[in-house]
Amino acid sequence: MMKEFEGRTEQEAIAKAIEELHIEREDFDVEIVEPVKKSLFKKSNVKIRIHFDDASNLEPDVVEEEELDHPFNSELEDKLLTFVATMLDKMGYEGSVSITFRKERKLGLNIESDNSNIIIGRKGKNLDAIQLLANVYVGQLDPDLKVIVDSENYRMRHEEQLIRMAFKTAEQVRKSGRSKLLEPMNPYERRLVHTALNDFSGVETKSEGDGLYKQIRISNQKN
Repeated sequence: MMKEFEGRTEQEAIAKAIEELHIEREDFDVEIVEPVKKSLFKKSNVKIRIHFDDASNLEPDVVEEEELDHPFNSELEDKLLTFVATMLDKMGYEGSVSITFRKERKLGLNIESDNSNIIIGRKGKNLDAIQLLANVYVGQLDPDLKVIVDSENYRMRHEEQLIRMAFKTAEQVRKSGRSKLLEPMNPYERRLVHTALNDFSGVETKSEGDGLYKQIRISNQKN
């Protein structure tokens, strides 16, 4: 997801983002859209764009519509299913799209296809791209609705794999005393790792790098 904020300084704009979105600084990346411009009479504000991802932070629970604060629209759902199915057809792949859950302004879709491996893509990047386009489309119909697109239960399997890898690497760091740098991850993946290792004694984690995809360094905890 993306959202823009302004402030007299970059730090002030970031503080506004944290206050409004109720997320930690670790959970998003910052892009400078408009830097401060100084003129003879005044100084303009800095504008930043926040990149964050809360899309996958879901459990695939089915919740009855009457329990939801956000009512779901069957016409909107039909349009969304048609949009994603048409997207698959344009990509050259046969597949069916169905709704898997409705939960608090979030709607889960599942793609079934003989070409699921290609649709998911390396490290889920094709699936993420489909999800992004689905959210751009649904945002024109209902700005408050978030769509999660999955296939072959990839997202849950990927989360479990990330957490296993984080624990294995943390154990290696604790035994060897040498820090290790993990592969680049998006904000949601980094949040998973930070949270998983938060109570892992003897190590600490820190994000390094610039842009949306950063690396996490796992190192021995300082006394």
